[in-house]
Amino acid sequence: MYELNFAHTIFFNIFRRCLNISNKELQINSEIKDAEVRLINSDGSQVGIVPLSKAMSMAKESEMDLVKIADKASPPVCKIMNYGKYKFEMAKKEKESRKNQRVIDIKEVRLSVNIDTHDFETKVDHARKFANKGAKIKVSIRFRGREFGHSEIGYDIMKKFADACGGFADIENPAKLEGRVMLMFLVPKIKPKK
Repeated sequence: MYELNFAHTIFFNIFRRCLNISNKELQINSEIKDAEVRLINSDGSQVGIVPLSKAMSMAKESEMDLVKIADKASPPVCKIMNYGKYKFEMAKKEKESRKNQRVIDIKEVRLSVNIDTHDFETKVDHARKFANKGAKIKVSIRFRGREFGHSEIGYDIMKKFADACGGFADIENPAKLEGRVMLMFLVPKIKPKK
């Protein structure tokens, strides 16, 4: 029975240490083990270098947490603050920054060397819809078999497509042949509708 408990205790201690390593957050209150710290008060004023016990008692008096904000400094810098409120504000800022990031979609329009006029107009309409939503447009032509020998036809179709899309999109990258595929990228001129 003793061996099982001892093994269980060792496993738990190793597991707990690994959790602390992977969960690298700020140290608060009893997690701080330094003898003395450079203390910053809750209003932002510097108290100076004080023993850890005095810093802990000052934090308890003001009913806040002692948080180690700079552990690389000598002595480490600690601040008296409301840690729960601090974490909430940081999460809120992170969420706001993610909300303000704009992901640019890339939509593809595939053409062919022998495309008909109606199909061509349909592809232009698709490109217009994509541009109105703010997406970049990747225009591609895949050459099959003997079509590869007539790449100038592909360049003509790409130029015609870029001209047809000229009212709502600009050429970002002109038509370029990459292997058996010709690619061109268009970017919308107008702001996307929400």
